[in-house]
Amino acid sequence: MEYFIQQLINGVTLGSIYGLIAIGYTMVYGIIGMINFAHGDIFMVGAFVSLIIFVALGLAGVTFVPLAFAIVLIVAIVITSVYGWTVERLAYRPLRGSFRLAPLISAIGMSIFLQNFVQLAQGARVKPMPPMITGGFTFLEGSDFSITLSWMQIIIVSLTVVLMAGFALLIARTPLGRAQRACEQDRTMAALLGVNVDRTISLTFVMGAALAAVAGMMFLLYYGVIDFYIGFLAGIKAFTAAVLGGIGSLPGAMLGGLLIGLIETFWSAYFTIEYKDVAAFSILVLALIFRPYGLLGKPEIEKV
Repeated sequence: MEYFIQQLINGVTLGSIYGLIAIGYTMVYGIIGMINFAHGDIFMVGAFVSLIIFVALGLAGVTFVPLAFAIVLIVAIVITSVYGWTVERLAYRPLRGSFRLAPLISAIGMSIFLQNFVQLAQGARVKPMPPMITGGFTFLEGSDFSITLSWMQIIIVSLTVVLMAGFALLIARTPLGRAQRACEQDRTMAALLGVNVDRTISLTFVMGAALAAVAGMMFLLYYGVIDFYIGFLAGIKAFTAAVLGGIGSLPGAMLGGLLIGLIETFWSAYFTIEYKDVAAFSILVLALIFRPYGLLGKPEIEKV
């Protein structure tokens, strides 16, 4: 029982990271109906920016962990958001009126460019980072196993809940959220009613990149090692989470992220770890067979 609860904690923590990345996919798809396949590499850029700022703060003598954490969080969000805005301007806006495959190919090209850019700038070796936030709670101690809830896990889950609630309020009760919902329903009509569609789409990419930056920083602090390739696998799993939960649904993206994290963690704990990715994608296939629009998604009704 203790082992099961420990894996449940680990799965929720990992799923929270996937969920934050998945929100970026589902927000972009909800407005322009396209998948930003460079989003996983935006997450990777956020992790590397966080590492660089942590190292810079250490060299500058900033040793107070909460202050360093806050500075890195703000700087990583700002810089990574610029990358997200750039992807939209270069890969999506010029091709928005083209055939649907063109932006997809362009986004894949941006993904390859970001991977190679970081590889050339930072090197191909993995980048380790010593743990900054240690300690936690140990309870239900048994003779063979005890449950540990670390401070880092508490921070990750708490920050995810706060961000999710904040984004839900932003979309439901702010002018930007109303503009996003209007663009999601009909971009042409929204433009005729005075909504700045280009700015709304750009801000959506910026918001998704900001969440990816937070996820990248938490991934770095939680696992303590990153490389230029982490964005590919994390991006694919986050995309899977977005589709599983219902592409276009923010609660669905978070639910899908938690499910993927739990499936991956429990499979690694009780079965062969080499097949954990196969298990996650198999669940996606089964879900799409019986509920093709996702767990919380709504079937699309095409107007004729």
